[in-house]
Amino acid sequence: MNFDRKDYSNDILLHLYQGLLKPRMIEEKMLILLRQGKVSKWFSGIGQEAISVGSTLALNPDEYILPLHRNLGVFTGRNIPLDRLFAQWQGKTTGFTKGRDRSFHFGTNEHHIVGMISHLGPQLAVAGGIALADVLDKEPRVTVTYSGDGGASEGDFHEALNVAAVWQLPVIFIIENNGYGLSTPSKEQFRCNYFIDKGPAYGMEAVQIDGNNVLEVYDTVRRLAEDLRQNPRPVLLEALTFRMRGHEEASGTKYVPQELFEEWGQKDPVENYEKWLIQEGILDEEARMRFRETIKREIEEGLRVADATPMPTASIEQEVADMYQPFDAPEQNPPADGPSTDKRYVDAISDGLRQSMERFPELVLMGQDIADYGGVFKVTEGFVAQFGKGRVRNTPLCESAIVGAGLGLSIRRKKAMVEMQFADFVTCGFNQIVNNLAKSHYRWGQNADVVVRMPTGAGSAAGPFHSQSNEAWFTHTPGLKVVFPSNPHDAKGLLNAAIEDPNPVIYFEHKLLYRSISGPVPDAYYTTPIGKAALAREGSELSIITYGAGVHWATQLADELSLDCDILDLRTLLPWDEEAVRQTVLKTGRVILFHEDTLTGGIGGEIAAWIAEHCFEHLDGPVQRVASLDTAIPFAPPLEKAFLPQQRLRERVEKLLAY
Repeated sequence: MNFDRKDYSNDILLHLYQGLLKPRMIEEKMLILLRQGKVSKWFSGIGQEAISVGSTLALNPDEYILPLHRNLGVFTGRNIPLDRLFAQWQGKTTGFTKGRDRSFHFGTNEHHIVGMISHLGPQLAVAGGIALADVLDKEPRVTVTYSGDGGASEGDFHEALNVAAVWQLPVIFIIENNGYGLSTPSKEQFRCNYFIDKGPAYGMEAVQIDGNNVLEVYDTVRRLAEDLRQNPRPVLLEALTFRMRGHEEASGTKYVPQELFEEWGQKDPVENYEKWLIQEGILDEEARMRFRETIKREIEEGLRVADATPMPTASIEQEVADMYQPFDAPEQNPPADGPSTDKRYVDAISDGLRQSMERFPELVLMGQDIADYGGVFKVTEGFVAQFGKGRVRNTPLCESAIVGAGLGLSIRRKKAMVEMQFADFVTCGFNQIVNNLAKSHYRWGQNADVVVRMPTGAGSAAGPFHSQSNEAWFTHTPGLKVVFPSNPHDAKGLLNAAIEDPNPVIYFEHKLLYRSISGPVPDAYYTTPIGKAALAREGSELSIITYGAGVHWATQLADELSLDCDILDLRTLLPWDEEAVRQTVLKTGRVILFHEDTLTGGIGGEIAAWIAEHCFEHLDGPVQRVASLDTAIPFAPPLEKAFLPQQRLRERVEKLLAY
């Protein structure tokens, strides 16, 4: 192994040595503790330390790094106190996730690290969002993120690299090519010879290095980072290395040919660098032992503190509360004598979005065709002229990468609005929403200040892939908030409230209502409180609890039948307004849960169960659910009409009133 010191001082060379030695010695200790049952799981980076250490020490302290399982050197390189690292691995409260997650599944803004989730690829897009924030703020910084050769097979890898290339984001994507994805060798993972072959296809520079040569890693990343700070663009950096232990210790290494261990054992990054330092007279035996003794004492002291820390005591109240960033959201009312304008539903949404852009200069809009074209529903028409393409960003077709970028923007304290062209397409970004945005604050205290706008609903004969009501996918996910306005006034107010809220909000807007309904909307900025239902109609014989287009369908039927009924518009589906539901049930004693979503698994079933648990003695009849058929949404208008629940609502109302 050839080490080219160039003009690096002895101090830097020894700093790299210390950086290499610390994660190796920690790992050796952790493997002992694993066998003793004091650590539950371990993903070994032995043999790959040079990548983490060299790249981390090459960056500025305020530049973010997004590591993986085998990147202990990132955390030690950023000088994280070892007692906190050990507490994290033991599930103690003094760890970074309060015992809620394990291994390196955590972040720390203090040290500018964003840890992975088990799905491997999503952090690549988050890195892009962090870099985008730096570009928008004209901050000369670079972001580094890692992928294994196995994880690079995921769609997130393609999406993140493509977006970074299109937007020229200063991200170094380091691919740790160690030959295996768990037990699957590279020849069964990809057909190209090396990952640098992929760079030109994305229009980005690609560089290959010896991942076991810490000096080569350090010099390459340092050189690239200096260049990218001045000339922002992404770079794919392939580090050739080898995993000397199993994917994790329990999986073993029987699937790996023994000759590979012998070959790569000769390329050990710690031993080779240490020998070179000694040969060059930079390191002597006394200094070598001093480094080891210092690190050993640090490890022992860190373990002493972590071991003395008790395991967490469960607090249900705290667990629930930590799903969301605390947010005191006083309702902002427009001036009592302020002007109002009759607006369509779609125009009220556009008005709220425009005023939020004016109010929050850190707000960035992202979505397909939302810039010059104004979006397929023209919600953002004219926004580029007012706010510029930096803040109103057309995206490639890559929902996962854009949602992930929203989290990255949040880490740099910006706000993001991501528009799904149709709510149906959110499946392509589902993992980022339910596993990254929703869990981020609970896991490590990082909020996701992201609103995902979701044009939804049937009624326009658009078929199975442009008409779904998929809100129940998200009302089942703690950490999200879900709103669904039924009228122009609430559409503007709830959107403003969603953007103010620092937590992730899924904002549903019914396509059929865009240009079919209108109403008075205050011209001034205002908010409608999230989590509060409203009575759209008042009566005493029956309660219809609904939301979205269901409010209008229920109102139309009430007019036709002259019903003396409450129509409760939920407006927010997570968290939904339990007290408003309780009051309408106590008032009428007869309840119908009505929604456009399919029956099975819809939110109507959840609320019906809650009513049965909490209001049973006040009921004068069985709680009824009326919803769309448990089928996909058909295309032909007669089939779609039969799918939707309007006619069944009439039958159920008459039946319940006669009960």
